[in-house]
Amino acid sequence: MAHFIGLSFFLRYDHSMKALILTKEYPPHIYGGAGVHVGNLSKALSKLCQVDVRYFGPDSATKENLTITGFPVKSKHYTAPDQLHSVFDAVQRSLDHNTLRIDADVVHVHTWYAHFGGILAKLTYGIPLVVTVHSLEPLRPWKRDQLGGGYDFTCWIEKTVLDLADAVVAVSEETKRDIIRLFPINPHKVHVIHNGVDLDEFKPTHAPELLRPYGIDPDKPYVLFVGRITRQKGILHMLNAIDRMDPNYQVVLCTGNADTKEIEGQVTARIQQIQAHRQGVTWIRNLNDTPTMVALYSHAAVFCCTSIYEPFGIINLEAMACEIPVVASKVGGIKEIVVHGETGVLIPLDPDDSTRFEEQIVVEVTQLMNDEPLRKKLGKAGRERALNHFSWRAIAQKTYDLYHWLSAKP
Repeated sequence: MAHFIGLSFFLRYDHSMKALILTKEYPPHIYGGAGVHVGNLSKALSKLCQVDVRYFGPDSATKENLTITGFPVKSKHYTAPDQLHSVFDAVQRSLDHNTLRIDADVVHVHTWYAHFGGILAKLTYGIPLVVTVHSLEPLRPWKRDQLGGGYDFTCWIEKTVLDLADAVVAVSEETKRDIIRLFPINPHKVHVIHNGVDLDEFKPTHAPELLRPYGIDPDKPYVLFVGRITRQKGILHMLNAIDRMDPNYQVVLCTGNADTKEIEGQVTARIQQIQAHRQGVTWIRNLNDTPTMVALYSHAAVFCCTSIYEPFGIINLEAMACEIPVVASKVGGIKEIVVHGETGVLIPLDPDDSTRFEEQIVVEVTQLMNDEPLRKKLGKAGRERALNHFSWRAIAQKTYDLYHWLSAKP
């Protein structure tokens, strides 16, 4: 059986090729890595073929070779339990994605929210279906706290779309192994195409004026955490570690939305408790301003990622692109981004001994905070690795080649 390997083997680009991308998130309406991925991928792909993006949001736009169509919220008048709103809303907007005429050669879906739309497009319009796996539902059991019985639907729709897909894109080798281990899927249709980073946007930047409004002293070293308020990102581990860190340096927490009201309340109370006895802890919520985000990365002394599950981990790549050393949990795709001892430090995660994990975070962060030459060395190596391996241009080319390979199959 022929197997696509992403060799960029087409000498002439076929600009009649059109890809339909279905997604929940699209910039600036994003809350996680999948939205960042889709925004950058669609932009880079539009230099190779026509791209039609349909997403869950209010805005639409047309650019050269790129059409973006927003589909507004549908759940305002639902009387179903709150936990189920996002599930039913996703199904309804997936229907809308298909009732608007499709003339694409391939449909490419991102996250479970868009899976039903991809299934409909494949079955009703007869076009190949590509699924990018940003995370796997069986490995996120805590999502039941957020979705209730809707979590059973997300597990079912994920299994169904992977079974029907003509090609499955895993964002890391670790994710590919998880897909093959958890689902009865032909390994030959699973292809690894990593996430990337916009290296023109995420680069070392001197902009202290963007930090001062948040109460951050840009002349004083700080540790940076970026992530949603969810168990997946290990934010409670980070907060426990902060309590043990030297109070003489700053800590900046930049967080997105919370999965549930319960974890939001838990995190809020914990941060307030820390701030009551420790100065220099800044909490920034729902920051969607990229220049400020780049400044936060660039001025940080150390970036810390405490995820307990991470199929890829774009935030680590963004930090590396800004020449900041990374201290991260040794899980998932992070192991394919951060090179231990070269661009940062990887810390093994023992689910049965979280205290040891948190203590090791403190040890490694402290060592780097006290060694500026080492920080600079690791930071420069991180930028170099991002340049050499994770450009969106290369990732878009591999994706484009996959589309052509599928469209050429009998």
